[in-house]
Amino acid sequence: MNVQNGVSRMFKTDYIQNIFADRIGGKQFGLTNEIYKFEKIKRAKREATKRHPEKQLIDLGVGEPDAKADDRVIKILAEEANLSENRFYADNGIDDFKIAAATYMKKVFGVDNLDPLTEINHVIGTKSALAMIPTAFINPGDITIMPSPNYPVLGTHTEYLGGKVVHLPLLEENSFLPKLETLSDEVLKKAKLLYLNYPNNPTGAVANRQFFKDVVTFAKKHELIVIHDAAYAGLVFDGEEPLSFLSVSGAKDVGIELHSLSKAFNMTGWRIGFIAGNAKLVSAIAFVKDNFDSGQFIPIQKAAAYALSLPEITKQTAEKYSRRHEYLTKVLKDLGFCVKKPKGSFYLYVRIPKSVENGPEFKSAEQFSQYLINEHLISTVPWDDVGSYIRLSVTFEANSVEEEKKVFEEIKARLTTTKFIF
Repeated sequence: MNVQNGVSRMFKTDYIQNIFADRIGGKQFGLTNEIYKFEKIKRAKREATKRHPEKQLIDLGVGEPDAKADDRVIKILAEEANLSENRFYADNGIDDFKIAAATYMKKVFGVDNLDPLTEINHVIGTKSALAMIPTAFINPGDITIMPSPNYPVLGTHTEYLGGKVVHLPLLEENSFLPKLETLSDEVLKKAKLLYLNYPNNPTGAVANRQFFKDVVTFAKKHELIVIHDAAYAGLVFDGEEPLSFLSVSGAKDVGIELHSLSKAFNMTGWRIGFIAGNAKLVSAIAFVKDNFDSGQFIPIQKAAAYALSLPEITKQTAEKYSRRHEYLTKVLKDLGFCVKKPKGSFYLYVRIPKSVENGPEFKSAEQFSQYLINEHLISTVPWDDVGSYIRLSVTFEANSVEEEKKVFEEIKARLTTTKFIF
């Protein structure tokens, strides 16, 4: 009887619920009703589409290229995948890819001092690399400085390791560049990592050479490691030239840069990119990476190496995004929005209106984003980190310039039924 009662009690106790790590919520993991913004957007899109099956959703929230990889790159992948010698683990990458990355950095960004074997390493997408980086540097109590708004992965893993994240606001009046001098001495004493991302997600802002020079000086003074996420570095237009942090004198002394083929070469699902810069930093990250994965599939690396020899792919893609930004900014200006075309990335960052005439008021970007989905079937991404803005992406699917124009005409037709109050 006692044994049976003990067994009964054991099966009534959900011990799994009690052993989740505190970093993901501990005993409360999965029990709260909190819904993150991207899940809210997904649900709202599904519900709005059900209510209006006659109307097509216009998705300006997707942060992924709308085109597939170049046919020449796909052909290389197929050929290399058929070779038996390419079936093995790649570990920290093949030399062919590292050499191609070094050549690419020289040709596109003028960075000609990178040793491909010691100062470059492949990564299975820059998201994975950003997640690994704190493991090499952050101890409990250490600080990572992150701009806000930002791509959060580096900060998430800093906190997982017992570190702290200090957010540095990106303000419109400062061209969405962080004011490093506002950081306190107390923060700087404990800080190890300074994260930057230009062209920027979500603001679309670009950095200039003087800013990067100032960053190098600041990093040396305060003994910081600079992590520059350059995922959109090649996607610039309107007179901007591709700019690498590593092209600035002294940058390699203080940091690394991450490059992705996802955005620049329409290879999002391929999960391939590279880190480049200070040899000690690259070595430390490669050491950590050895304990996370066994390398990307060799044929993907070989196809990616070939893609890097074709920077004209990125240039053509940037021209498309530039054209689409022109259309979108004009539509929004005509509707009364205060908006400026960005000079990089495929994102447009727009301050929300206060309200709609004879309609709701908006206290947050999330409220406005939900309104656009529910009332107009237009999906965007809200950002309430520093002010209330929505992010619109020009990566919607359209197979011709005429199709693009029709999308923007439809956006304008839907939104002109409403008068926005600013």
